[in-house]
Amino acid sequence: MHGSELGAVEVVAHRGASADEPEHTLAAYRYAARLGADAVECDVRMTRDGALVCVHDRRIDRTSTGRGVISALDLADLERFKFGRPRTMPGRRRAQLAAGIGADETLDEDAGRVLTLDRLLEYVTSTPGRVRLAIETKHPTRHSPRVEAALVATLRRFGLVVGDGPVDWAGRPAVRVMSFSPAALRRVQDLTPGMPTVQLVRQLTPWTRITGLPPVNTAVAPSLGLLRRVPSYVRRAHDAGAEVHVWTVNQPEDMELVLSLGVDAVITDHPGTLLRRLGRDPAGRTGESG
Repeated sequence: MHGSELGAVEVVAHRGASADEPEHTLAAYRYAARLGADAVECDVRMTRDGALVCVHDRRIDRTSTGRGVISALDLADLERFKFGRPRTMPGRRRAQLAAGIGADETLDEDAGRVLTLDRLLEYVTSTPGRVRLAIETKHPTRHSPRVEAALVATLRRFGLVVGDGPVDWAGRPAVRVMSFSPAALRRVQDLTPGMPTVQLVRQLTPWTRITGLPPVNTAVAPSLGLLRRVPSYVRRAHDAGAEVHVWTVNQPEDMELVLSLGVDAVITDHPGTLLRRLGRDPAGRTGESG
């Protein structure tokens, strides 16, 4: 079944509920789960000493008080800095914290520490709602082959991958792996043949322009801009047997567009807004931005 039926559309919180809490913080993931998002998206990078951390950028300058390239820093180096610093928080959340509102509800005892994949998985696997995971491995990196091997080993350690693929939560795989790098996705498939893999796409190559689907993946994830330019891509990908997961969809009019095209998953900074559009009242706090 593809997402042409609105009830089947998966709501994916981008870097957590990142319109309301700082991206890639436990507060953002807790809020996404509390709202009722079906899945949460995170980016994974490897430190110099082999730790997997949830940070989008190659450098830590934008989202922390420090500077430097993640792949050239040890985890201990990253833990010297504060992540989710106020200037990167959404405006509403900055105002709340300045007023002392809600801090005890959303900020954990380790607030400000870099979010390791282990800490995120500890939270997700203890959450009764069983929110699923969409994990993007970031490339290029000096650690290329090691990232996917470490990721799969970590997922196995947390019981999210058993045998050749992920466990099922509510009839769907608990985890999937995304990347712009076809080589990275091939490594994942070699390690876990049953793992759903999602090829991220910014623009169409001559091959995908015809068939709609990069080879060997269960889903394709075009950007919102690509679907604006080539809305027929959704039908072509579906005809090729692939799901379509679109990123990053934040404005109500763009939500209407991608829903009308029949996508299967919508990745958004505003999961509460999308849940309301789908008739699924968010279970979290009221007043979510967007």
